[in-house]
Amino acid sequence: MNNPAPLRQHVESLVSQWKTEDARTLLEQRVAQGDPEACGVLAVWRCTGQHLPRDLDEARRLFLRAAQGGDAHAGVIYTNFLAAGVGGAADWAGALDLLRRRSAIDPQAGQQLYLLGEMALDDKGDPAEALPEPRIIGTSPDVRLFPKLFSETECAYLAAQAMPLMQPAMVVHPTTGEQIRNPIRTSDQAIFTWPIENPVIHALNRRIAAASGTKEDQGEALQILRYRPGQEYKKHLDALAGLENQRVMTMLVYLNADYEGGETVFPEADLSVRGETGDALLFRNLLPGGETDMRSIHAGLPVTTGVKLIASRWIRQQRFID
Repeated sequence: MNNPAPLRQHVESLVSQWKTEDARTLLEQRVAQGDPEACGVLAVWRCTGQHLPRDLDEARRLFLRAAQGGDAHAGVIYTNFLAAGVGGAADWAGALDLLRRRSAIDPQAGQQLYLLGEMALDDKGDPAEALPEPRIIGTSPDVRLFPKLFSETECAYLAAQAMPLMQPAMVVHPTTGEQIRNPIRTSDQAIFTWPIENPVIHALNRRIAAASGTKEDQGEALQILRYRPGQEYKKHLDALAGLENQRVMTMLVYLNADYEGGETVFPEADLSVRGETGDALLFRNLLPGGETDMRSIHAGLPVTTGVKLIASRWIRQQRFID
């Protein structure tokens, strides 16, 4: 077919006309010819499970082929997959090498290398030095505060990376199925899914895992939550009914402190916490027997002035793949 439009635009047009099978055939033909743009589009399909069954191994291979063909964006995603071990074995050294190669033309790669160089990491990206000792805030539920788990520079980096991704927190309406504003969490959010979980974010996730005594792959995607004046997270449980792989713990990292209000409270335990920049709050959502700890009900009180930014990660009982 002699088509003057870019491949991506043509594929999107076919999909919009319910000709997904034609789009898939076209992509696979162009992939066979070594077209990097086709490799990149098909990689996204395989990564998201959109239009094709999800296959992270194949997505990783396709992102690599696209990167080798000159697709810079695919190269970023492949580096992230390599660092985190998505779609294959983790290769921390290989990911850092790709960052170094890209840093000559990509300031973001250079910034990541600088931040990683400031961290004490082993050859897997795990913390190589002892972490701050936690202060026990409460025992029922188990609540602990790690002072300065993240540096101020790391907090500022996460905030800057999250700003372009911020969207209102949404939920699905139980009756209509429509996306609506979350009535419990009125904040904005940014989620660092695998394609955008770069090596810096991955190393910070590994630090969260080390502090919580869990494995990095037990964590859900790191979220950054932004609370403007009046916004809050009303009373709720992080453990969800019916989950086989339950959210056993939650870690919150306070990314700033120049706001008023916004305390994290556990009303059943009469606890109120306000962390300083870089402090991390870890609490358990389950009792020792695996039942939901009802005393872990918590809330983020409304911010009164300024803007509150926190990083949030839910930690599952076992390896989590989303």
